[in-house]
Amino acid sequence: MKIDGKTVGREAPVYFIAEIGSNFDQDLGRAKELIYLAREAGADAVKFQHYTADSLVSDYGFNQLGNRRSHQAMWKKSVFETYQDASLNRDWTEALKRTCDEAGVSFFTSPYSLELVDFVDPFVPAYKIGSGDITWPEIIEHIACKGKPVLLATGASSREDVQRAADTVLAVTPELVIMQCNTNYTAEIDNYPYLQLNVLRSFEAMYPGVVLGLSDHMPGHVSVLGAVALGARVIEKHFTDSTERDGPDHSFAMDPASWREMVDRTRELEASLGDGRKKIEENERETALVQRRCIRANRDLEQGTVMTKADLTMLRPCPAEGIPPYDMHKLIGKKLKRAVSFGEHLNWDDLQ
Repeated sequence: MKIDGKTVGREAPVYFIAEIGSNFDQDLGRAKELIYLAREAGADAVKFQHYTADSLVSDYGFNQLGNRRSHQAMWKKSVFETYQDASLNRDWTEALKRTCDEAGVSFFTSPYSLELVDFVDPFVPAYKIGSGDITWPEIIEHIACKGKPVLLATGASSREDVQRAADTVLAVTPELVIMQCNTNYTAEIDNYPYLQLNVLRSFEAMYPGVVLGLSDHMPGHVSVLGAVALGARVIEKHFTDSTERDGPDHSFAMDPASWREMVDRTRELEASLGDGRKKIEENERETALVQRRCIRANRDLEQGTVMTKADLTMLRPCPAEGIPPYDMHKLIGKKLKRAVSFGEHLNWDDLQ
């Protein structure tokens, strides 16, 4: 698949999405600055979120939950008020898209209502469906029908949830990215056992050929590098200019330096993964010469000697014309055409 003309898939470089989310702190100027910082840090796309608090959460419902609110229990305001304060002014959408175009990154957003899907459609080259909407087939189908690539996050989901959502998309379009995700946003190292990166292998078995991805909230780069090694080609991480800022998403986001480090280490990993074909590489040909053994004379051998195993030894180095040890049985009983000195390697032209 292609996103804004850039190939995303198995044979393409890993595609990085910087999730700005609410980290622009309701300041359009900061949002624009973060776009440029993300581009400089190596992002291919930046992502915002389009929602209104009253179309996303029930104030009554969250008040009834008490402390059973996961990471949201740490927020200083109510969940409804936090979403209300953090929401993106939809009137800024065109300006943000224009800034992305000028910066050279793609503009993404996750729309959280059917109406907002339609509103953002002229501005986005692809859609990201957040994990929380994986059980809402209506919005999934509505997004898929837009005819653009769909990135599906699968946090806090069962295998059946993923199948239902993925099948809904694939019934409309083949352009799907399935992203493993864990939706515990505390960014604590105790969460590593719950990342379940090997689920990417399950996704590959369920949907051969579908692009794999990771939406991640962990510190450091272990989870990203592990996912890439397992086949992920799309990576999404939250992005901010400072993790010390006050706000719901800053603490588990990555700053420009850590983001750049992640991209650089990933590019090194991509190069090291190679094409899967086992061969002697160009940079190790001399190593093969000096480390491999070949068959050599174990004593001075006269012309006409009929060779026995005792006449031969296997020692380094092995020049191109040397005879490898696995051909030893072919030399036993052969007669030498010439005299061979102790330690000298034999080649096939020496034999009759």
